[in-house]
Amino acid sequence: MNARTRWADSHCHLTGLDEDADVVVDRAVAAGVDVLVCVGTDLESSHAAVELAQRRPEVWAAVGLHPHDASRWDVEADGLEELLAQPRVVAVGECGLDYYYGHSPADVQQAAFRAQIRRAHQHDLPLVIHSRDAWDDTFAILNAEGAPRRTIFHCFTGDAEIARMALDLGAFLSFSGIVSFKNAADVRGAAAVAPLDRVLVETDTPYLAPVPHRGRENRPAYLPDVGAALAAAMGESVDVIARATRATTESLLTGLHSS
Repeated sequence: MNARTRWADSHCHLTGLDEDADVVVDRAVAAGVDVLVCVGTDLESSHAAVELAQRRPEVWAAVGLHPHDASRWDVEADGLEELLAQPRVVAVGECGLDYYYGHSPADVQQAAFRAQIRRAHQHDLPLVIHSRDAWDDTFAILNAEGAPRRTIFHCFTGDAEIARMALDLGAFLSFSGIVSFKNAADVRGAAAVAPLDRVLVETDTPYLAPVPHRGRENRPAYLPDVGAALAAAMGESVDVIARATRATTESLLTGLHSS
């Protein structure tokens, strides 16, 4: 890997960690990860993401309500709407459906997901989707509401068939450390059918640390290991994956364009 290789972490949670967010960002930059999208999952974490993004030039913020907390939509919706107007807020999300844990009832999750899709349309912002054990309903709602023109399936865990369905919607697939896991052949199969200009890489910090860091809290500094696993799955060089995913992240989420 070229010593000058630079990466973009399209999805990480940098607030509420057990160490200072500035230290985490500094370590990421030292590892070549100098574009980071800090993603909110509720009003509190979205506020914190916006504050960090406004303080650190490497960081941008996404604002949304996670399906686990969808039952709080009526309480938090107005505050989240206000945050969407703040500088350096670049996406709505993460939002979506999670039937694996079911922390909020399915119908409540669906209502909050629909509302956030509509906000992405209203503000012409990218939509960051979390979907777990809910592919049928996720696609049904996207088809009914219309997928925003910049839709990202964060931490993509589907197989090649589901990847094609997402790509047919015009969506982008963001791959996490799962792509490096021994038991994730389906995810690697999905990566293999994805066009180079439709993929991103993420850490989903502090979750899903890639090989060889499994068992630790994840950090954006580990993103090159995610990128290397994605490169192997796609049959591309690490440098090609770094350049392509960085360019796509910048174009979709930051408005920057690297040379």
